Amino acid sequence: MTNTSMSPTYAQWTGMVPVDDTALAATDTGGPGIPVVYLNGQFATQGYWRRVIAELGTGWRHITYDERARGKKSGRSADYSFEAAVRDVDAVLAARGVEQALVVGWSYGAFVAAHWAGRNPERALGAVLVEGAQPHDWLDEAMEQRIRKTFRRMNWFLPLLRPTGLTPRMNAEQMADSNIELGRLARARELGPVLDDITVPTRYVVASGASLGSKGDEQEQIRASLEGVVARNANIRISAKVASNHDAILKKDAPAIAAAVREVATPDRAHH
Repeated sequence: MTNTSMSPTYAQWTGMVPVDDTALAATDTGGPGIPVVYLNGQFATQGYWRRVIAELGTGWRHITYDERARGKKSGRSADYSFEAAVRDVDAVLAARGVEQALVVGWSYGAFVAAHWAGRNPERALGAVLVEGAQPHDWLDEAMEQRIRKTFRRMNWFLPLLRPTGLTPRMNAEQMADSNIELGRLARARELGPVLDDITVPTRYVVASGASLGSKGDEQEQIRASLEGVVARNANIRISAKVASNHDAILKKDAPAIAAAVREVATPDRAHH
């Protein structure tokens, strides 16, 4: 599909990327610009990035995709693990013939971006971590039970929303498992070393206030962990702290996220 309203025009590709036992719905705007791959929130879809992409404009090559069993088209899988999510970044980039990319992740996607950037220093052009990948021990036995209970409660209406693509084609237990696995990966002793090893320009964009399912100042306690991260690794900085909350940040603060992407992509500003 070619968008004739842009100048110059490039062929935009939309299709399925086969990986393991499934296939992922992906979109690539094409063009010679810096490739930016967008990594979604845990149960979110590629559509969430619309405003950020519009804010950056046509000078970049935007690649988005829906994770396994997310959105309307991505297939189900026997593997919804975090490691599978990291592998899927490689599968999408390989399918689109992209060797190096700048990774931008929100929430769950920020963890994927941090791990991918840390493991692929020669391929990552930089990382922007939006409201995620903050080392904090928020998961304990009580929280694990709370997560399982929350998803079990949602089980009856999840199937009703599936045709819209608003909820994944995963059952409540699979969704809870994914959430709990993320809690383990977020622990300071797990995530700290991952962030300390990042050697490419990395910027955080953090929100204010609570997130869906968080209580009181839980979210702010999690964000406070970034002080240590930034102090230990000169490649990592906080680009912006914005007024919107965790769930609304892509919609309401697209300009701040776009600014962080530009910061990472401009070496003279990214390396002092």
